[in-house]
Amino acid sequence: MMGSALRRGAHAYVYLVSKASHISRGHQHQAWGSRPAAAECAAQRAPGSVVELLGTSYPQDDYSNLTRKVLTRVGRNLHNQQHHPLWLIKERVKEHFYEQYVGRFGTPLFSVYDSLSPVVTTWQNFDSLLIPADHPSRKKGDNYYLNRTHMLRAHTSAHQWDLLHAGLDAFLVVGDVYRRDQIDSQHYPIFHQLEAVRLFSKHELFAGIKDGDSLQLFEQSSRSVHKQETHTMEAVKLVEFDLKQTLTRLVAHLFGDGLEIRWVDCYFPFTHPSFEMEINFHGEWLEVLGCGVMEQQLVNSAGAQDRIGWAFGLGLERLAMILYDIPDIRLFWSEDERFLKQFRVSNIDQKVKFQPLSKYPPMINDISFWLPSENYAENDFYDLVRTIGGDLVEKVDLIDKFEHPNKIHQLGFSNPTADIYKPPSQACRGATDAPVSRCCVLRLLTAYLQ
Repeated sequence: MMGSALRRGAHAYVYLVSKASHISRGHQHQAWGSRPAAAECAAQRAPGSVVELLGTSYPQDDYSNLTRKVLTRVGRNLHNQQHHPLWLIKERVKEHFYEQYVGRFGTPLFSVYDSLSPVVTTWQNFDSLLIPADHPSRKKGDNYYLNRTHMLRAHTSAHQWDLLHAGLDAFLVVGDVYRRDQIDSQHYPIFHQLEAVRLFSKHELFAGIKDGDSLQLFEQSSRSVHKQETHTMEAVKLVEFDLKQTLTRLVAHLFGDGLEIRWVDCYFPFTHPSFEMEINFHGEWLEVLGCGVMEQQLVNSAGAQDRIGWAFGLGLERLAMILYDIPDIRLFWSEDERFLKQFRVSNIDQKVKFQPLSKYPPMINDISFWLPSENYAENDFYDLVRTIGGDLVEKVDLIDKFEHPNKIHQLGFSNPTADIYKPPSQACRGATDAPVSRCCVLRLLTAYLQ
């Protein structure tokens, strides 16, 4: 992770490690230093310009920050590509819900929506979910905005309100989500989520409970760590029990019986109480999903005032990396047959263990460059790296930072040819012109697509 020094801007010394790895050559990207890629990013934010996305034109403004790299990914819908590992996970979850939860007429209780547009309004993505106006998750530096009113969804929860408002009581939503994020083997600006929501009427929740007719869903009391102010304790405990039982059965279906599970209390703006599920997999505790009792204010605003419900969301990449032993999140975007054919199985429940595509020794290169002194966010740098370097860049790390009282030349080091391979503390010595207060050392781990 980059530290606060990056946000204030400085001279950066970058340690580049070129490493061949298992990533496929299935999609090639522009080389380092490619000027057209940088020019495209600048042009997208030109005043009065528009961006064309999925057949619709969106006027751009000071909030627009989509990059060419991200735009080329919209519409790929990896979760709907047959035999893709993300498709396998989605189908396994969908099959489980179809078999385990059946309505009164023998039809599946949960409906599935996996083709909803990733373009949503900021109201859908934030306000409908009760996310405060000053919440840090709204930051421009963390999201991809088409403009001030439209964005690429940051979570599949952006569709909750609309589906509840349409009268649905139980549904799954699957789709690609977009967040400006750090660069490493576990993070990518586009990933895929599966969201589930279930509402209960008084009759449904208390059916089979002794004296259930005398129990109520709602009351007016005070909010506590255990429940919302509008819910009775009996209703909350039953909803929480049903939620945890549902998820326990789901992970047992995916990972097998005998899995050790624990629940961790957490916070989400749209559920209370809220939990994260962790599983003990190969001796390591791994967080796999978030969930909770839905905020009644959200449910009420969607027109379901007589119901109470739960919701959960999980990352498909996270599950697939654990289940199939996939070491790098960039692999999911590979079009290399050596990767894809490993997941062409006749039975979606068949066990698959990913086999690396290639093994090459690492190569080391050094490079130095300037960072802006103002209005700089670390995610801006990550987007720049991805736009120019594509998926060659496997990881970016801050490995050192320091302050130096000397000044260095406005165009670079005092002696670039001699100093370019020196650590910043040595390269900055003896320079004379432009003031620099802080420097940082970055390590970029790169992997050639094989």
